[in-house]
Amino acid sequence: MTLFGTAGIRGPVEEVSPSLALAVGQAAGDPGETFVVGRDGRETGPALAAAMAAGLESAGADVRRVGQVPTPALAFASQGRRGVMLTASHNPPADNGIKLFADGVEYDSDAEGAIDDHVARDDAGLARWDQWGDAQDLSILDPYRSAVEDYVRERFGTDANADSSAPLAGLRIAVDCGNGVGALATPQVLERLGATVVAVNASVDGHFPSRGSKPTPETLAAFTDFLAEGPEPATGDFDLGLAHDGDADRLVVLGPDGDVIHEDTVLAVVAAHYTAASDADDPVVVTTPNASARIDERVRAAGGRVERVRLGALHEGIARERAAGADGTEIVFAAEPWKHIHTAFGGWIDGVASAAVVAALVADAGDTDRLRAPVTERPYRKVSVECPDAAKADAMATLESALPEAFPDAAVDTDYGVRLEFDDASWLLVRPSGTEPYVRLYAESDSVDELVAEARAVIETAVTETA
Repeated sequence: MTLFGTAGIRGPVEEVSPSLALAVGQAAGDPGETFVVGRDGRETGPALAAAMAAGLESAGADVRRVGQVPTPALAFASQGRRGVMLTASHNPPADNGIKLFADGVEYDSDAEGAIDDHVARDDAGLARWDQWGDAQDLSILDPYRSAVEDYVRERFGTDANADSSAPLAGLRIAVDCGNGVGALATPQVLERLGATVVAVNASVDGHFPSRGSKPTPETLAAFTDFLAEGPEPATGDFDLGLAHDGDADRLVVLGPDGDVIHEDTVLAVVAAHYTAASDADDPVVVTTPNASARIDERVRAAGGRVERVRLGALHEGIARERAAGADGTEIVFAAEPWKHIHTAFGGWIDGVASAAVVAALVADAGDTDRLRAPVTERPYRKVSVECPDAAKADAMATLESALPEAFPDAAVDTDYGVRLEFDDASWLLVRPSGTEPYVRLYAESDSVDELVAEARAVIETAVTETA
């Protein structure tokens, strides 16, 4: 039985049901443990949260109900205890999900596997009647917002030319909350840091009536037009736009003209900031195989190095690099596209903190164009090649040798798919989809069409031979 994907348990509520939430709560809970339990704005959240609380309490754990909160706020509140967030993140409104935390960090694969095994055994795991836990309400939003504010002031308010109480003073920021729970934190944090903020789609609504919960160039089309046309009444153009998914772990950044800034460029800019600001001998950035080589370029230029870990496992990559690191090694930042862990602030993915940090970097640079100018942005492609699920393993095994043979000048990494890197900073990655009958090809190069065409031919041959 495999309940967990790359970001917890997630799916339609016919599968992520109250009975499953009850079973997962009974599997996770233990006498003496305390769990904070939160949810996003989905219609099915209250019932799932109630079932989760019942499962945890009947297993002996105490529950602190925090209500509707962004996922990073729940993770913040789980420090020193455990946490459960009921959210399907950017999935459509008929879905929901379960994400577990321990001391501010997502459960690792071993902890998730133990939950899987417990639920598969259909073992209720009830505590003795006099060991059942209790439940209380707990308010965490304001402490979380204050923590983000304090973190950004400390990082960006020490320059002689900066106002330490308002590092975002003078910035005009538009925030598209997408009817998600980011509306409860991001606009408030940015305003307290001194920005003038216009929040759109800022009413929490689990139907996501304004746009799809996943912020993409397509779903953000109306927001793009809003940025390009300027605020009404016209009181000055925006300096940047920010957009969240349903639970505010993702962040999309837009320029004042409404164009989406590539997620790897944002990652490269933030990674370079943290690397340059570190006084460690060996500053390390952890990212994923699908992340651009532009990140490696900017981190190396700032004096650091990049290490990669499988998609959805940033927390495991951080733990691995910390365990392997010598004296002087510091994990300064960890990120996959759209999702950032600010390790000096906490061990969780945090779109609210990212919004504030990116805004502060724009304030320091003067505008988004100057901020992204040092990043070399090569053409990028993502292609899906049909491959039956049953053939994926054999196809990938074939590609581990076939792709290096086709591109003999490339450096090869086969830890998480097949990643090839070239001397000119071009790269490609081939990995199987975890949810659909495809092999994914990612590529970035000044001659990306030619690179994709050649790589795709190799992939199609491997799939044909193994299907």
